[in-house]
Amino acid sequence: MIVLGIDPGTASLGFGVVERIGGGLREIEHGCLTTTPSMPLPERLLAIHTRVAELIATHRPTLVAVERLFFSRNAQTAIGVGHARGVVLLAAAQAGLPVREATPSEVKTAVTGSGTAEKEQVGRMVATILGLAAVPTPDDAADALAVAIWAANRERVGEEHVSSVLDRSAIAPMTDGVTPFERAVREALARERATKAVAPAAKSAAATRAPRRRAS
Repeated sequence: MIVLGIDPGTASLGFGVVERIGGGLREIEHGCLTTTPSMPLPERLLAIHTRVAELIATHRPTLVAVERLFFSRNAQTAIGVGHARGVVLLAAAQAGLPVREATPSEVKTAVTGSGTAEKEQVGRMVATILGLAAVPTPDDAADALAVAIWAANRERVGEEHVSSVLDRSAIAPMTDGVTPFERAVREALARERATKAVAPAAKSAAATRAPRRRAS
């Protein structure tokens, strides 16, 4: 099975092609397509579509795996990633290929065992898993290879892929069940609420411990 992994973005789109042979994985190709802000957006998207279509025609992957947008603090970045994702999904659909998607934390967990791993750790583990002599560069290409590794190890013939009602940007049909993405959303929101609750308490405790000045 050959998997084309994509780390989407309009400024920089990473790609990585991985083949699963038995219980092992090997890297076929990886790289990064960059476009400049001086190009009109339609031309940048056309360049992305053309490159992805070329990769599909060259390597004939079994499926395409795409990193999904997940809680971006920068609205402009989120919009750019959304544009790129749409073009990648279009190219896959035109080729009749199934698409799998994962959040960054799901990919990191699959590759390193930790959903909060740093990029350097992800790169090192990608190199180890694929038997590469050096960490793949740039980071976007390493991330794309990680996405491909996640999909190649996860894919099961006949497995149903669905999304939840909380996730209206997902590629799969919606279901009322709890999906990994919905679970991740709930956990992230719970962590955010817990952080906000702890901060005032810590500030209050610090103020209580502060020494009082004696009146002169």
